[in-house]
Amino acid sequence: MSTEARALREFAAADLPAVVDLWVMGWSETGLGIDFDARRGWLIGHLRALRAGGAKIVVGLGAGGRPAGFAAIDLKFGYLDQLCVAPSERGSGLAAALLDDAKRRSPGMIELDVNEANGRALRFYQREGFSVVGRGLNPRSGLPTLKMRWRPSG
Repeated sequence: MSTEARALREFAAADLPAVVDLWVMGWSETGLGIDFDARRGWLIGHLRALRAGGAKIVVGLGAGGRPAGFAAIDLKFGYLDQLCVAPSERGSGLAAALLDDAKRRSPGMIELDVNEANGRALRFYQREGFSVVGRGLNPRSGLPTLKMRWRPSG
C-alpha cells in the first residue's frame, strides 16, 4: 500500500546507534509516559537477540542515505516485533514501505502487538489491512495492548 518507492536495506551492525536513537525519538513522542531513553540498553540487547534468533531487521533510508526507520520481523512466527520511523518521516510512506517489505518476507501472515493508547499506530495498521484479534498487556510497561493480524486478501 505504499505510495512511493523508498530505499530499504538490510541492517548492519554500524546502524545500531542510529536505530536506537530513532526508536527513542519515535516512542518518546507517543505520549505514553515511559522513559524510553532509559530503555536504550534493553533495545540494544533485544535487537541483538532478535538477530541471533533469525529475525530480519530492515532499515529505511532518509536524506543522505541515513537510517530514518526500521522494522524487525521474526520470520518463523510472522511476528512484527518493531516498526519505527523518525517523526520527520511520518506520512512520507517509509512506514508503509517497511511494512510492505515485512509482508513480502512473511507472505502468509503477520502478527504484532500495539499499545492500545497509540492511536496513530493503530490507525496505520488498520489502513494497512490489520485486524484486532485479541488484547493483552505489555510485560515491560503493564500498558494494555491489542494483538493485530494481517493475512493477504483473496
